[in-house]
Amino acid sequence: MCPERRGSDRPGEVPGARAWLVLIGSLVFGLATDLATKWAAFRWIAGVPVRVHRSEVLSTDRLGLLLPRHEPVVVIPKVLNLTLVLNPGAVFGIGAGKRWLFVGFTAVAVVFAGWIFLKWTSARDRMAHIAIGLLLAGGLGNLYDRLRFACVRDFIHPLPGVQLPFGITWPNGSNEVWPYVSNVADLWLIVGIAVLLVYGWRRPHPVKSEGARAGVSGGA
Repeated sequence: MCPERRGSDRPGEVPGARAWLVLIGSLVFGLATDLATKWAAFRWIAGVPVRVHRSEVLSTDRLGLLLPRHEPVVVIPKVLNLTLVLNPGAVFGIGAGKRWLFVGFTAVAVVFAGWIFLKWTSARDRMAHIAIGLLLAGGLGNLYDRLRFACVRDFIHPLPGVQLPFGITWPNGSNEVWPYVSNVADLWLIVGIAVLLVYGWRRPHPVKSEGARAGVSGGA
């Protein structure tokens, strides 16, 4: 008999070469689309190229002054606007002024995502591998911004001006359904988390072996 090949992409086996290719491919795709769209947004949305300098970001607590005044680019009215924002915090502007805390958190999250890939998925879990790659891309894309610019470059504003019903407001006082400006890295983070939640929910629970069940029955 031929010895069983380790690392091949058979059901139930640990992630092999194909799984790594899927993971790395989705990571590269996600990271490239995030950095490319950030570059394009800060090149064209304001009408003039906007260059973000780390020293200027660190020298002020009013990052809006570093951006030229500009009107949002309306892609689809009431659905999607594009406008430039420099975000000093994490996703959706949470935690402003705690940049290094989020740098450390992102590093831990990247390690954790790698652990999930190696220990929690099998060779055929393609969607989970893509989701983990997108999670890594989102985390690394914003980590790059924090290390390079000391802030995160945002430009995507979904549902601009659409208000919450019944006078409801967010803790920051805004009554918009989606008051936050984000980026493609945030999108990949949301997509990756959503796919992994569905994967975890649909993943079959391990079945006890016949020997284990017989042992339990015999001891009853």
